[in-house]
Amino acid sequence: MYKRLSAVLFPIVTLFMIGAFVWGYQENQEKNAVLIKAENQYQRAFHDLSYHMDRLHSELGNTLAVSSASNAMHRKGLVNVWRLTSEAQNEINQLPLTMLPFNKTEEFLSKISKFSYQTSMRNLEKEPLSNEEIKNLKALYANSGQITKDLQDVQSKVISNRLRWMDVESAMATEDKKLDNTIIDGFKTVDKRVGEYPELNWGPSVSSIYDKRSVKKLSAQPVSPEDIKRKAADFAGAGGGQSNVQVTENGKGTEWASYTATVRSNNRPAPLSLNFTRQGGHLISFSDNREVGPKAVTMEEARKKADQFLQSKGYKDMTAVTADQYDNMGNFTYVRKQDGVLVYPEKMTVRVGLDNGEVTGFQASDLVYEQSQARKIPKPKLTLSQARKKLNPEFKENYNRLALIKDDSGQEALCYEFGGNINGSRYRIYMDANDGSERVVEELKDSDKKAVK
Repeated sequence: MYKRLSAVLFPIVTLFMIGAFVWGYQENQEKNAVLIKAENQYQRAFHDLSYHMDRLHSELGNTLAVSSASNAMHRKGLVNVWRLTSEAQNEINQLPLTMLPFNKTEEFLSKISKFSYQTSMRNLEKEPLSNEEIKNLKALYANSGQITKDLQDVQSKVISNRLRWMDVESAMATEDKKLDNTIIDGFKTVDKRVGEYPELNWGPSVSSIYDKRSVKKLSAQPVSPEDIKRKAADFAGAGGGQSNVQVTENGKGTEWASYTATVRSNNRPAPLSLNFTRQGGHLISFSDNREVGPKAVTMEEARKKADQFLQSKGYKDMTAVTADQYDNMGNFTYVRKQDGVLVYPEKMTVRVGLDNGEVTGFQASDLVYEQSQARKIPKPKLTLSQARKKLNPEFKENYNRLALIKDDSGQEALCYEFGGNINGSRYRIYMDANDGSERVVEELKDSDKKAVK
C-alpha cells in the first residue's frame, strides 16, 4: 500500500518542487530585470546630468565671448542656457535624491533657468544686457564650471569603481554606513559648495518668485487679541458674542506674527477658524469645518451664493474669474474691480459646499497684501478698436474688459482682456493696452465657462 501511495505521490511532489523552483527562478529573474532597468535609468540620468552641466558651462562661456552689442547672439545663448538648465533639472528629478539634501543646487539651477528665460524673452534691441547682468553671467560661468568639475569627479569614481545607484538608494533608505557612499558624499560636496556661493542680484523678475511676503509691509498698527475677538465675533455673527471666541497668537515676536480665532456656536455643528494679521488685524483666511454633504446645487448657483456672501461681508466690487469643482466642493477665484478695471493681483479664493451652496472658507492673503500698496491704474494708450485689430482674425470675441495683470516676469501691465473662441476651444487673451502685444493667453476650463460671468 505504501509503495503504491509513494509511487503516486512522489511524481506529484517532484512536479511541485520543480514548479516551485521554476517559479522562484522566474521571480528572481524578473526582479533582477527590474533592478537592472532602474539602475540603467539612474546611470543614464546621472551621466546626462554631467553632460548637460558641461554644455551649460560652455554655453555661458559662448554668450560672454561675443561682443556686448551682439544682441542676437545673446538671445540665442540665453535660450540655450534655459534649455540646458531645464534638461539638468529634469535629470536631477530622475535620480533617487529625495532623502539627500540637494536643494541648494536645485534652487541655483531654478534661478539660472528663470533668469535666462526672462532675459531672452525681452526685446534686447531696446533693453540690451546691463552691466549687472553681464556680471551675473560671469559669476554663473565660474560657478557652473566648478559644479561641472565636481560632478565629473563623481562620474570618474562611478565608472572606475563600478558603483551602483541602487546601492545609493539602499544606503539612503537604511543609513547603512558600511556601504560605499562615494556618490552621496559627492553630491553633498556639490550642494555644500553651491550654498557657499555669494548671492547674485537676479533682478526683480527672478527674486520676487523666491521672496516671501512679510506682514511687516502692512502699514497699519498692531492690534490686540481683544480686537481680534471682536472682529471674529462680528464676522461669524456669533450669538454668544465674544465669549464664544478663543484667540491664539502665532509666531509671537517675529515678523510673521498673526492671530487665529476659533468661534464656536450652538447654531453650527463645527467651529469656525479665522486667521488675522497682527498688523491691522486683516482677515486673511477663514474656514468652516463642517462636513459637506452630497452635491445638490450647480456651480452657477454656488457662484451666486458666493457673490452674496462676499457682499454681506464687506468685500465690494469682487468679480469671479475662474471656477473649479472637486467632488462636492466648488472653488472660485475672485478679483477686485477698480475704476472699471479688474485688478488680478488683488485676488482671493472662495470655497463653497455644493450641498447647500454655503461658503465654507476663503483665502484672501493676496487681496490683503496687494491692497496695502497704493495702486494707480494708468490710462490705456490704445483704444479698444485698435487693440481688437491685433487679434487673430479667426478669434471669435465674446466679451472684452480692461484688466491689470502680472505677466510672466512679475511686471504689472494694463491689458484688454478678450474672451472668445478659436480652434474649437475658449480662451482669454490679455493684450497690452499700450502696444498691443499679447502678454498672456490662457484656455478656459468647462467649469469656468459655466460658472464665471
